[in-house]
Amino acid sequence: MVSDYVRRTAITRLRVDAEQRALLDETIAEWKRGCQIAVDLAWGTYTTKHAIQSHAYDEIRSTTSLGSQHAILATHRAAEAITGCVERRQNGECARKPRFTASTIPFDARTMTLFDDGTVSLATTDDRVRCPLALSSSADSYQRRFLESNEWTVTESTLSARDGSFFLHIGFRRQKTDSEQSPPEDGTVLGVDLGIENLAVTSTAFFASGRKLAHRLRQFEKVRGGLQQTGTRSAHRTLVGLSGRAKRYLRDVLHRTSRALVDEALRYECDVIAFERLTHIRDRVDAPWGHLWAFRAIYEQVSYKALSHGIAVRQVSPAYTSQRCSECGDTTAKNRPSRNHFTCTRCGTGANADYNAAKNIGLRYVRRGQQSSRRTGTRRLALKSGTVTPTGGFSAYSEGTSDEFTDKHENRR
Repeated sequence: MVSDYVRRTAITRLRVDAEQRALLDETIAEWKRGCQIAVDLAWGTYTTKHAIQSHAYDEIRSTTSLGSQHAILATHRAAEAITGCVERRQNGECARKPRFTASTIPFDARTMTLFDDGTVSLATTDDRVRCPLALSSSADSYQRRFLESNEWTVTESTLSARDGSFFLHIGFRRQKTDSEQSPPEDGTVLGVDLGIENLAVTSTAFFASGRKLAHRLRQFEKVRGGLQQTGTRSAHRTLVGLSGRAKRYLRDVLHRTSRALVDEALRYECDVIAFERLTHIRDRVDAPWGHLWAFRAIYEQVSYKALSHGIAVRQVSPAYTSQRCSECGDTTAKNRPSRNHFTCTRCGTGANADYNAAKNIGLRYVRRGQQSSRRTGTRRLALKSGTVTPTGGFSAYSEGTSDEFTDKHENRR
């Protein structure tokens, strides 16, 4: 179900003294312990939040210093982790019992209070701590835009500890407007294909390379495997630090990629950015954990960045987009003789395989509903050299014709 809310996260560092630092560190440690207790008690027997809460709540309260609300949240987090493992096993994947090592803890309305003076009160294993947010003095800073707005309300937030500092990821949400609920029926669509070698490719022939990212993730997986086999405390500490660096690098790459995709949509005056549905993307690309997380993160980041420009983000079925010729519609596995190249066996069109898939994804959204009675408007697919309508009509961009061969029939052999 599509959410009725627009969501944002504002990350702010906390200013804490030594006593507050010790309390927050202890609270995070107890939170991880509480989550692990819930998983250990429920593993192999319970999967739902209600069942795990009923089974593990008393044990968490009696053996940790967590308050009642954080004990409940720990059972819910354990349920989410176990459910993820069950789904992976149903898909034939290996999934071991979850272990909680990340130095993070969630806070909701019962465990966190934001004040107008720029301070926040957080529940700990002892008393609450009230500390200032390290906000910019600028009135139009990113954090203040949400904190000082009547439009946005605070939702569940997350505290993370990193390199001796604490960062509060404050969640906000607001109701979607009518125009945000449904994109316009008329307009231009940008198709986007996600993959390994090319992290993202658009129907306008923008390529975001994934080679360096894939290399870094393979290196991390190799080192992580060795550290896990070692199993010492020193290896565990090294693994935690390595995981943090890998995730920060990945987040940076994803933010730059999502920003570039939105810029591409703005450049070609697109009203919709169309992605393939991500449900079964692991089966299609055989991606490691880092890429699976990356694909979801790119979609989410593009969604909220595009929304601020009035651009809708949607998903379509990915079925046969890598085998279908975007020119003549012929669909067969023989059209893709190699990982990177696409050659249509019927019309002879040759193209980069990811670029061809991106055009098919965009075309699938443009043509959606054509067989039904409902109006589909006059959408067009944005290509490198122009736009194409569902019936195949082509309009070149006025900026020039030097690139028109990319998407026109002259490209056929």
